[in-house]
Amino acid sequence: MEETIITTLLLDVLQAEDMENDNRTVVKEFILLGLTQSRDTQLLVFVLVLIFYLIILPGNFLIILTIRSDPGLTAPLYFFLGNLAFLDASYSFIVAPRMLVDFVSEKKIISYRGCITQLFFLHFLGGGEGLLLVVMAFDRYIAICWPLHYSTVMNPRVCYALLLALWLGGFIHSIIQVALILRLPFCGPNQLDNFFCDVPQVIKLACTDTFVVELLMVFNSGLMTLLCFLGLLASYAVILCRVHGSSSEGKSKAVSTCTTHIIVIFLMFGPGIFIYTRPFRAFPADKVVSLFHTVIFPLLNPVIYTLRNQEVKASMRKLFNQHIA
Repeated sequence: MEETIITTLLLDVLQAEDMENDNRTVVKEFILLGLTQSRDTQLLVFVLVLIFYLIILPGNFLIILTIRSDPGLTAPLYFFLGNLAFLDASYSFIVAPRMLVDFVSEKKIISYRGCITQLFFLHFLGGGEGLLLVVMAFDRYIAICWPLHYSTVMNPRVCYALLLALWLGGFIHSIIQVALILRLPFCGPNQLDNFFCDVPQVIKLACTDTFVVELLMVFNSGLMTLLCFLGLLASYAVILCRVHGSSSEGKSKAVSTCTTHIIVIFLMFGPGIFIYTRPFRAFPADKVVSLFHTVIFPLLNPVIYTLRNQEVKASMRKLFNQHIA
């Protein structure tokens, strides 16, 4: 429902821009060149991605169902983990289904409005997820470094306020991207050298000098990604140092939780830094990195958390046994 409302608002913005862009924007659709031109490679990637998608995506929904149905999983950690699974599942719907269809299609065409809409949701959910990982780091910091104040600081009202803030932050981040692109004229080339619409490829097709816009994009996406990444690593370094110096019984559990968070941080921010923190020049590895960034890693993140969390795994087994019985 929320995505439908946002899509409607976005299309209204596009319609408002039409009057201004009529004399500048000629391109009404883009041709996606795809992941590769080799039919054999396309078939192989299609089968692998489809199998991965059909196995891992239900796992994300199972995580959400488990956390929602188990009264024992009400701690903020599980509240945010459920939201991470929801965000990642939603994120995977932006690129993967269309990519799978394009693998078996002769023409890989996306309309101008469809491209802008895809780009908006890609950065809306991606920005929200990055901020969610920051919130989860804050949650672990309070839980490990200030355990006596944890229930007071991370009360339900604060958790919902943080959730609202990260959704709002993702929206602001994405709408800036879209606003900058809507100001660009597209009057000639319309071939996107990728399997989806993203900022670097779309900007390069504009019929004007895009140097300033590229700098703004790098600042909005690249710098934010890099600062979040460095800040998260620094925060977990502080947490691990605090844990290492303690002798509490939960030391091994805290180390395991932080290690899992750090793995997900590298999976989430590594490709983003590679794509957005440099000038928008094409590199041979761009498409492969984008594939992992938009399809593979988002679905893996919640699974990685779950496999290393004994409480969630025990709850899943309990839920499974109840349905079998």
